[in-house]
Amino acid sequence: ALCQATVSSAWANLSYSKRKLPETTLYAQDRRHFVSSSLSVIGSYSLSGTTLLTPLPGHATITPQQQKDKDNIVNGYNRLQYLLDNWVEKTTVCKTGQETTFGDKCERTPVVVMEYLGFKSTSDPLFKADAAMLRLKDLVPSDREVDFYDAVDLFAQNAEEASSMAFVSSWGEANPGGGKDRVQLFIERAKKNVIASRDSLKTVMDILDLKP
Repeated sequence: ALCQATVSSAWANLSYSKRKLPETTLYAQDRRHFVSSSLSVIGSYSLSGTTLLTPLPGHATITPQQQKDKDNIVNGYNRLQYLLDNWVEKTTVCKTGQETTFGDKCERTPVVVMEYLGFKSTSDPLFKADAAMLRLKDLVPSDREVDFYDAVDLFAQNAEEASSMAFVSSWGEANPGGGKDRVQLFIERAKKNVIASRDSLKTVMDILDLKP
């Protein structure tokens, strides 16, 4: 308990605004400073003869919220994999009995990406996924903390960029100088971000020993 309180205090001293995702990124130097500061504090208590009774991450008690977060991360990962496996189908919209503005019944659009990344519904597994992953930080082995925070950072960045590309693409043909080639460009950019988001989730899952 003493160790937990001390580490929590060290973490609280970091600027929360720097760790807030996805609006800002979690700076690597802050994470490393937190880890090194925590280890220094733990070492000082060990040298002074204080007994640390904090359980290892693998033996930590999992709260109902943490179990829900773990399930959502796995489900979200599987959904992103499904989206990528069926990319053309899922990013193609066909209007039955109605032609599009340019005379085609089907058109490509990555707008569905926002749904799969949790930007359309509060019930989606990846809704505020960065916050969900941070709630699991107590379950992260000490030697993987930097990798964990890096993965959360990368997920938030790429998810935000993919959502932005999807939104911009919805106006790709209507904007001056736009056209299907511009929409296709946004689709490919969004796909790269989705792949990166999926890979970051997989890293988090590996660290937490979660299976797809």
